[in-house]
Amino acid sequence: MLPFKTEQLSKLLISGRWLEKKQNTILSAGIIIATANLFSLLAGVLRDRVLLGQFYGPGIAGETYTAFQLAFQIPDTMYQLIVLGALSAAFIPIFTETRKKRSEKDAFTLTSIVMTILLVAFIAVGALIFIFAEPITTLRTGAEFTPLQIKIALDLTKIMILAQVLFAISNFYTGILQSYQRFIMPAISPLFYNLGIILGAYLFKEQFGIYSAGIGVLIGAFLHMIIQFPFVYKLGFRYRFSLDFSFPGVKKLFSLMPARVLTYSLTEIQNLSLGFFATSIGSVSFMIIKLGLRLMTMPIRLFGVSIGQASLPFLSEESASFDKQKFQVLIIQSLNQISFFALPASVLLLILRVPIVRLAYGARNLDWASTLSIGRVVAILSLSIAAQALVQLLIRAFHALKDTKTPFIVTVIVVGIYLLLANYFVFFTDLGVLGLAITTSFVAILELILFIFLLNKKVRGLFDKSFIIPQSKMLLSSFLMAVFLYLPFRVLDELVFNTTKSIELLALTVVTTTIGFLVYIYFSALMQVRELTLISRLTQHFSFWKRGLDKTEEFVYEPSLEDRDLQL
Repeated sequence: MLPFKTEQLSKLLISGRWLEKKQNTILSAGIIIATANLFSLLAGVLRDRVLLGQFYGPGIAGETYTAFQLAFQIPDTMYQLIVLGALSAAFIPIFTETRKKRSEKDAFTLTSIVMTILLVAFIAVGALIFIFAEPITTLRTGAEFTPLQIKIALDLTKIMILAQVLFAISNFYTGILQSYQRFIMPAISPLFYNLGIILGAYLFKEQFGIYSAGIGVLIGAFLHMIIQFPFVYKLGFRYRFSLDFSFPGVKKLFSLMPARVLTYSLTEIQNLSLGFFATSIGSVSFMIIKLGLRLMTMPIRLFGVSIGQASLPFLSEESASFDKQKFQVLIIQSLNQISFFALPASVLLLILRVPIVRLAYGARNLDWASTLSIGRVVAILSLSIAAQALVQLLIRAFHALKDTKTPFIVTVIVVGIYLLLANYFVFFTDLGVLGLAITTSFVAILELILFIFLLNKKVRGLFDKSFIIPQSKMLLSSFLMAVFLYLPFRVLDELVFNTTKSIELLALTVVTTTIGFLVYIYFSALMQVRELTLISRLTQHFSFWKRGLDKTEEFVYEPSLEDRDLQL
């Protein structure tokens, strides 16, 4: 029997109170973010499938789609450096500290000041890029990028700069909501972003061609922002224009920014160099590596980013209260939880790479040569999925400790090695995009090793047997899963399913995935992997529907009129 009445659940869903629910554990928050991320990722795959169907094909159409992908890079770089430099490194920890040690009113005032300063900087830099977009676009592309592609990328870059202003505002809303441990709306908002792109591509294709996708980016960015606004407003936040650098917490926040901005600068150099190296190989090589990276990032976002985002407010609280023991427990538990899901996901992506590419992007949208190329890229990238997922948490652990210098040093090393290896593979070998994939996986694993070593140095005894033993068991279970999965996949592919048909291709993927996870669960149980209990705990955590019906202090605090006046 269900622990609640159907009509009660209906009222909860209709009222929207579940969107305001506070998550009190990393696991529950991680589940919320991962679930929403799953839908967002599926919408992202649908977006890519739609755009490929609309704009990719032989000759010019294929080149225009690649230009659309490249156009994202400069606006994204601007956003990463100016906005995320503050939000990821310092905003949540300092906002949380201000709210706990001073008042909610001061925390919101701090937010308004930081928003104003960063938006002014953002608009100023955006104007400069808008003016000098042409030389920037020309300089950052390789010899194989055609004049037509440069023209399209240039025009789309200008459109997307406007979208990033909306993203800048939206991500402050995300930071506020996550600081209050409300993860649902921030996790859902990317879903609306992807739907906005699809909507724009469908509505305006006839009038604007590939530029309709750029209009879709604008629509998506607006939706990303506007759906979070009511929930931030309900928390009591009211934006007020202010440039008061003397307000408590502002200088501290900006003092933490330089190292993080430098770190992002190096990461963006790596991302921009990817565009240069790929466009030096061929006119559609950038598309191949980007579509491969897109599939690789799915499990990273589902597990690494989800648990990493969920953990930062909790880690910040433990760090602020100087409870190192709880901090260590949270780190180890979160790392083990990420690995438990990321390792088998990497195995599935490795073995099912071609069926997944065909299902994700559409067998009719890609020729067989492109499908195989993307599949090979995915196979190499899958080897570093777990490493990249774990790094998402380790970076946030340093941020929670208010240490932004260590991630910067690690990034300097990693990006330097990336540039050397990528240059070698592209210009001195015949590996092409596979060389870029090898480079990406290698530096990701190196980055993980460096972060583990340095965090263990900072928090003595952090990576003891409670980390090493479970990780070893999960690695072995994943290896055995790969061994026992490959043969059934080959037999089903060759003898049972006709994979020229989409339904049978989907059936092959579902059946093989089911076999793989059953094998993984069996060996995990055999080796007594404690994280196996996560599966039962996942089910239990969905009982928040029932708890949501009870009167509780976990709901978003809605200020009275008197309180709102105080907050203004």
